[in-house]
Amino acid sequence: MLLARTDPHSLLEGALPRMAKKKANSRRSDAERMASQHRQANISEYFDRNIAQLGFNSKQKALVTAVKEGVDNALDACEEFGILPNLLVQTIPLAEQDVLKLIIRDNGPGIPRKSIDGVFAQLLYGSKFHRVQQTRGQQGIGISAAGMYGLKTTGQPVRVVSKPQPKKPAFEVILKIDVERNCAEILEEREFTDTKDWFPDGTGVHIEIPMKAVHKKGRQSVDAYLEQTAIANPHAEIEWRAPSGEVFLFERSSDELPPATKEIDPHPHGVELGDLERMLKKTPEKKLGGFFNKEFSRFSPAKVKTVTAAAKLTPQSWVASVEHPAIVKMHEEMLATKFMAPSTDCLAPIDAKNLLRGLSKEIGAEFFAAETRSPSVWGGSPFLVEAAIAYGGKLPGDEQAVVYRFANRVPLIYQQSGCACFRAVQEVAWKGYGLSQPRGSLPVGPLVILLHVASTSVPFTNPAKEAVAEHEEIAKEMKLALQKCGQHLKRYLSRRNRMRRESERRDVFHRYIGEIAANLSAITGEVQEDLVSSLTMTAQRHTEAADIELDDEGNVIEPAARGKVDPNVLILDNASEPQVSDDDTLFGTASPRRSR
Repeated sequence: MLLARTDPHSLLEGALPRMAKKKANSRRSDAERMASQHRQANISEYFDRNIAQLGFNSKQKALVTAVKEGVDNALDACEEFGILPNLLVQTIPLAEQDVLKLIIRDNGPGIPRKSIDGVFAQLLYGSKFHRVQQTRGQQGIGISAAGMYGLKTTGQPVRVVSKPQPKKPAFEVILKIDVERNCAEILEEREFTDTKDWFPDGTGVHIEIPMKAVHKKGRQSVDAYLEQTAIANPHAEIEWRAPSGEVFLFERSSDELPPATKEIDPHPHGVELGDLERMLKKTPEKKLGGFFNKEFSRFSPAKVKTVTAAAKLTPQSWVASVEHPAIVKMHEEMLATKFMAPSTDCLAPIDAKNLLRGLSKEIGAEFFAAETRSPSVWGGSPFLVEAAIAYGGKLPGDEQAVVYRFANRVPLIYQQSGCACFRAVQEVAWKGYGLSQPRGSLPVGPLVILLHVASTSVPFTNPAKEAVAEHEEIAKEMKLALQKCGQHLKRYLSRRNRMRRESERRDVFHRYIGEIAANLSAITGEVQEDLVSSLTMTAQRHTEAADIELDDEGNVIEPAARGKVDPNVLILDNASEPQVSDDDTLFGTASPRRSR
């Protein structure tokens, strides 16, 4: 039997389309399989995997971050309801190694039951995110993230006891965050009546978060954080119970609450193109004139005409008819148009008087000066800068100055070298104010320097809010505030040095007056006591500069006016000695104190 010969080229031509089709089907099935594995990750899943971005990247730092979030919430709540804050912060070692139970309790207004789930077990839950107003926290992440870190490292839930009504019992909720759904999982809840010792004022919140954490002393410790919190918030009383059993009480030095801040509308210079487009889609206003007047601050009718005309529209144009090219034109015109600066009612400075109170309460120096600058604007957001210094006393004289940094009354104790506050201190020429300063470094001497930035939108360098980013307008205000404090210090040091020199001269005269009077008496026959009196008066007259007091402008203060001081300056002749730990951290008086 003869077999027909087959052309190999024809076989190949027939196989190629089949192979290509098979490969195409295979690629399609791979793509479909990959697509079936795709799903949207929520915010809690993201931060559960990237918890370090929120400040929980070591056991020591995790404790400080959790304390910060709890204390911020407590202070904000108390101030919003006009309550002088009384806070307890406590850490209790548990049986497991490096596991602490963090307890934070306040006398604030309490939290209603319906809000507990969102506050403590849902990221991005809060009332502050959309406000243009100065607050400590804003995103609604912090305390929920602390509970998430505790659950991640110990597997244990958060315990919350809240008492929002004085005449009704408190309630207790045991809960944890469901990371996959970004919501609370309630494990237990009940009425809680045994709270008399916890909430003597009738309301408040008590939270407990077990977590992997360690407590170490130093400049980046809970001790340092709470000391600085007490300095920036002299109206608060904070009791700190360390794992070692030590108790530190940072007492209240002022009964004045910070001024209440007002929420303001966005400023035209602080809105990006995408923000403007989104606002136009969401606004209930029908016409552009109403939109700009209701949704923004500082938008006069004349400005509305100017901005809408740039897109060949009018204030009477319908919002729904505005298309993307017109929005681009209006946004460009908004940025090019000069508007009044935003209102500063939304800011609450610490105030120079309270800075002096806070520093003098916690730091044993002899000289204090503070300066609160007038509000300014960066990127459409209002801000102001405050500075203060403490000098002398028992502060170490042969070391670099200590820098305290604050943003919206919150201490910044990490990322110092990457912070605009630190660089501003370095760039001030402190030699001109009587201090030693190596090139490009901090001044050397018995000095503590404080900088505070208050703003509706502090430009932080990362989500953990550890440092202030560099902005020309903010850096300029920082330097001006520091220079004003330096001027106060220079006058004080100049006066003190002059008085010291004249006092030394007087001492020399007094040392030899008796001997000189005796010899003159032997020569002239005059009474020795009369000669002593005459010579003493002469010495007094020639060294009277030792008794002169000058004001900050260098003018002589008359005796009747002495004792009156510049309200931005505080001088303590008998400065008390601060406690300085081995790591050179200054912090408040330690004692077994009173219980809450």
